[in-house]
Amino acid sequence: MSVVPGGDALVVAAGSGEVVAGLTATWLRVKGSARTRAAYLRDLRHWVAHCGSVGVDPLVARTADVDGWIVAQRVDGSRGRAPAAESTIARRVAAVSSWYDYLVAGTADDPVPLVVRNPAARAARPRVDPEYTPTVGLTAEEVGRLLVAADGDGATGSALVRLVFTAGLRVGSALTARVEDLGWDQGHRTLEVAVKGGRRSRVPLPPAAADAVARMLAERGDPAGGPLFVTGSGRPVYHMFVYRLVKRLAERAGIAAAQRLTPHGLRHTAITLYLEQTNGNVRGAQLYAGHARPETTMRYDRARRGLADHGAYVLAARFG
Repeated sequence: MSVVPGGDALVVAAGSGEVVAGLTATWLRVKGSARTRAAYLRDLRHWVAHCGSVGVDPLVARTADVDGWIVAQRVDGSRGRAPAAESTIARRVAAVSSWYDYLVAGTADDPVPLVVRNPAARAARPRVDPEYTPTVGLTAEEVGRLLVAADGDGATGSALVRLVFTAGLRVGSALTARVEDLGWDQGHRTLEVAVKGGRRSRVPLPPAAADAVARMLAERGDPAGGPLFVTGSGRPVYHMFVYRLVKRLAERAGIAAAQRLTPHGLRHTAITLYLEQTNGNVRGAQLYAGHARPETTMRYDRARRGLADHGAYVLAARFG
């Protein structure tokens, strides 16, 4: 089986190619947001490409073949790239396992099932510590410097950084927002955004963020519609643009962890600082962050206290 570029679906060249492509397209459609579908498809293509490189038909792959893929990713990322992080490997295997489950269930009643077992179900996928995150956060003082740098960078950078931070948004939610999603509700300036799971949410824009957005749109002649954030050339702002923007602003602000700071670090910081400002109000933080489960928010609270209360400081106070 080989992958052929096919938009939002996996098109395969094999005896059962049309069936696989159809089931895969349906499997993707139920995954929620376009970004989630793209991530699942990217992980699946990684697996299928690996199968092609080692001469394995994915429809008859064994658990040992999936384990071989895992090992290959740890060695060279499979296909000559840098070794993949354990969390990345675990995510890829989970996506592939979901795909196999769908194929098994979708053809179980056929005279000849397409796939009879899920080879990824028992694979030796990495165990990822749910309490650990590589995301770097900022102090309140560092956030202040970053916002000053953003304001000095231009209207788009100012509006984007202030919106993502103050509203605690995922970058994808900000980048898919449109001008017509701005509104008013109970006296609040609001923005309708797409959130995880394909849902819609209305978030308030505090005065500083609302003013930054207004300045940005005024520079563009106050358009009535279209993407909320666009580049200087008029194209919608994309993820790599935001990654570069955040790193550039962090360096300008003199933030020590500038090279490791990511756009998600702004959301991470926002949730953490909310917990600090509210003395650990986990329920409020859960609503602010839009987390479906309080356990997700608790991880931010534990991470917040984990460094400040670390035993290393206790011993250092005694022994220097």
